[in-house]
Amino acid sequence: MTTSNEAGYGPDQWPDHGPGHDGPAAESAIEARGVGRRYRRGWALRDCSFRLPAGRICGLVGPNGAGKTTLMAVAANLLEPTTGTLRVFGAAPESAEAGRRTAFLAQEKPLFRRFTVAETLRLGRELNPDWDQRAAEDIVRAGNVPFHARIGTLSGGQRTRVAFAVAFGKRPDLLLLDEPLSDLDPLVRHEMMSTLLAQVAERGTTVLMSTHMLAELENTCDYLLAIADGGLRLAGEVDELRTAHALLTGVQSDGQAPQEVARHTVIETRVSGRQFTSLIRPDGPVSGPWQASTPSLEELLLSYLRSPQAPPLISPSSYVGPQAVAA
Repeated sequence: MTTSNEAGYGPDQWPDHGPGHDGPAAESAIEARGVGRRYRRGWALRDCSFRLPAGRICGLVGPNGAGKTTLMAVAANLLEPTTGTLRVFGAAPESAEAGRRTAFLAQEKPLFRRFTVAETLRLGRELNPDWDQRAAEDIVRAGNVPFHARIGTLSGGQRTRVAFAVAFGKRPDLLLLDEPLSDLDPLVRHEMMSTLLAQVAERGTTVLMSTHMLAELENTCDYLLAIADGGLRLAGEVDELRTAHALLTGVQSDGQAPQEVARHTVIETRVSGRQFTSLIRPDGPVSGPWQASTPSLEELLLSYLRSPQAPPLISPSSYVGPQAVAA
């Protein structure tokens, strides 16, 4: 396969999905161009270029240490990039406009432990001109969290709920969530995710959510960014990324997939007993002595994360172009 740049497919190589497809003309919630961040130990993020269209719920996926938190911190103006630029709705992260439109919920859920829940919401109201007190209080009440209780006395799940209330009360246009539900039991996690989806549907909020729960992404996110080793591996609409691949299953020969499979762009091949399974990006018809299916989102992600040598895939709606990448 020939690609137009090292990041994967260029826009001219992607199939046309019709007028409903979000092309590059859609408003960008985040646009990163050559973003990198270096620490003393090395690069946490390097040459990361993409755009996230507004109004999407985007899963940010990758192994620990891949650069997910670093990317979110740059977008939230908690870190400056070593290289490149990032814009939030066209504004620099350090600008007043970007700060007003962005809310960041860190994995540690930083709250003042000696404040009561009511005082925490009051602080949010004082600091945010567009604060929605009713929305924040509704989230707290739904979990039966006492307003007079101090943050330090709450359980981990209750603190998470209050942190969500503060984030939603700000009424942001961009909500950055770093592993937000990791300390919740399945029932509360499902409830909080329903709350998130309802808020997004009501206001058209763009969400960038880091998570390790791959199985939940398929029912929640319509957009995807996958990062490994500090670089971008996949970016685009979930349905587009899935249908751009085929999962082939058949009988192996001499411990390998049939030679015909190698005519395509092979992301990963796994052999178990007499059977092989290959994830490919088809370069033409995929007919042959095998079964072909569309991979699930989890199968797609795991294959890319296990195969760092495979070429990345960037969809047109995520593509910013090689000429725009800072040196």
